[in-house]
Amino acid sequence: MDSFSYDPAAAPAADAEGARSRSRDSLFLMAQLRFDGEGTTREVRVRNLSEGGLMVDCDRVKDPGTAVTLDVRGLGEIAGRVAWCTEGRIGIALDRPIDPKKARKPVGQARR
Repeated sequence: MDSFSYDPAAAPAADAEGARSRSRDSLFLMAQLRFDGEGTTREVRVRNLSEGGLMVDCDRVKDPGTAVTLDVRGLGEIAGRVAWCTEGRIGIALDRPIDPKKARKPVGQARR
């Protein structure tokens, strides 16, 4: 593990009032991710989502604290910061709470 990586499984459990006590929805949802200072976006898979954060599959290793912007279906553009990072996965703490149920709503409705 390098100096940028962090093993979330080794993290101490948060208390009942902590951010980790929030419920998370497990899902597979595609989103567009852009790191601060980079002009390009990359497609990532959102693995889980809560009102305060999310985890994505991503091939980049970034420093915790790096600002990110994500475009998530049903939620639009949301901002956050890298909370932890290992090869292949990044945890992102959102700057503002979101309603994770909006990401699960159908985008359009079928006409009858």
